[in-house]
Amino acid sequence: MTPDDRQVQVLFEAAKAVQANAYAPYSHFHVGAAIRTRSGAVFTGANMENAAYPQGVCAEGGALSAMVTAGEREIAEVLVIGPEGDHLTTPCGGCRQKIREFAQLDTPIHVAGPEGVRRSFTMAELLPESFGPAHLGV
Repeated sequence: MTPDDRQVQVLFEAAKAVQANAYAPYSHFHVGAAIRTRSGAVFTGANMENAAYPQGVCAEGGALSAMVTAGEREIAEVLVIGPEGDHLTTPCGGCRQKIREFAQLDTPIHVAGPEGVRRSFTMAELLPESFGPAHLGV
């Protein structure tokens, strides 16, 4: 196992662990996310639904909030794990934009199921022609 494989495995295990804590009483669609920052720190989040549907939080949003709360600002890698099934659970459009705020276009985004990583994308592949902080002159 290469160092890169080990880092992805750490993200997979972290996301899978928090996926079990997801609060999804309406959709029953449990998602976990793990973010590794440039410093090597790992932050996790699980989705949390609410009876007022738009008030929920995606797993990626939870992980991003933990990352920002800890003072981190540069994403090196992301892993999102969804439930069983053949589909890919990629970040939603809103989460793609939130991730882009802290990620470079070549940042890897891994999509996993219970058995492991199913596919990896770059930020640019998931959000082509994206709008980021550089467009605002920051």
